[in-house]
Amino acid sequence: MVRAPVTSSLPAPTDTVTRDLNAWIEVALDRLAGNVAAIRGVLGEGREIIAIVKGNAYGHGAVEVARALIEAGVERLAVAYMPEAVALRQAGITAPLLVLEHAFPGDAAAAAELDIAATIHSRDLADAFSAAAVERGTRVGVQIKVDTGLRRFGVLPGEAVSLAEYCRSLPGLRVEGLFTHMANADDEDDSFSEIQHERFRAVAEALSWIPYRHAANSASALRREELRYNGVRVGLALHGLPPPNTPDPGLQPTLSLKARVARVVNVAEGEGVAYGLTWRAPRDSRLALVPVGYADGWRRALGNTGDVLIGGQRCPMRGRVMMDQFLADVSEIEGVREGDEVVLLGEQGELRITADEVAALESTISWEVLAALTGRLPRLYTRGGQVVARA
Repeated sequence: MVRAPVTSSLPAPTDTVTRDLNAWIEVALDRLAGNVAAIRGVLGEGREIIAIVKGNAYGHGAVEVARALIEAGVERLAVAYMPEAVALRQAGITAPLLVLEHAFPGDAAAAAELDIAATIHSRDLADAFSAAAVERGTRVGVQIKVDTGLRRFGVLPGEAVSLAEYCRSLPGLRVEGLFTHMANADDEDDSFSEIQHERFRAVAEALSWIPYRHAANSASALRREELRYNGVRVGLALHGLPPPNTPDPGLQPTLSLKARVARVVNVAEGEGVAYGLTWRAPRDSRLALVPVGYADGWRRALGNTGDVLIGGQRCPMRGRVMMDQFLADVSEIEGVREGDEVVLLGEQGELRITADEVAALESTISWEVLAALTGRLPRLYTRGGQVVARA
């Protein structure tokens, strides 16, 4: 079943907006604001939330999520790479914005023109950003990331002080921040964070003139008060998924993935379905075709393992996940028909399927499940059951 997109004035009821969609994502902005408040309650006064909206805000949609987070009181935003930051600025996002990972000299012009702070990892990069700022008669904010043990990105503690001092000496640069990242903050034993903190603290003491420090991600922000500093970097926890081994301050998942039944087919006992015929009906069965596949980020590994919600009941997936579709067994549910709602992630009635549940089936983590959801799925942003924005 191929449905044409609906254009409707917003806000509008969710059922009205989705009636002609094969599949879609819903992001509950009221829950997002509630999660900000819950995290703020743990942090206490004087600490900012640096909202991580990289990877299309973990699949939730970076622009609309950024707008909602700022409305909810988040002070700063951060992304992984410069193109993500440029896209936010072009969408009208004016909040302080940091690029956390590798940048190129060619990124300097955009940083200077759009007021985007970059993480500097070499003198050559510092020179390029300084030149771009001077040419435009402005100053560019830069930060130094200290690699205290993750060994992913940043400069080693012994190099951080000299690089920061070099940046300080250049015209057009404003060294505004110093940060690091914990390697095992959500492990049951996160004691390596203490070693990393000692390394970071030594650099911070040597660079006492840098005004802003941040070391905590979602897990360490919720677990370790000593790592909160001026701000904490919070990503997926804003969307209601606390990391493993981390206290939950009352977060609510914001994202639902839904679809509409495209076809209901009768399958005879012994008949196989989907590519490879990896599932054969043990009895006469009824299967619903769900128009979501691995091109949408619904992994092939979920074939014959996952469940979806239809008619307020769990329905097992049958056969392999295909590029655009998969099949679900509705033999036990009366009256399922084309157009009925299917919930792949989220709630239906009293039942819920979480990203953590799906991640366990894929032998991965909830971060990957959500970040993998592709742009083919329209994002609908809701408040109180009404769609208020669409991307």
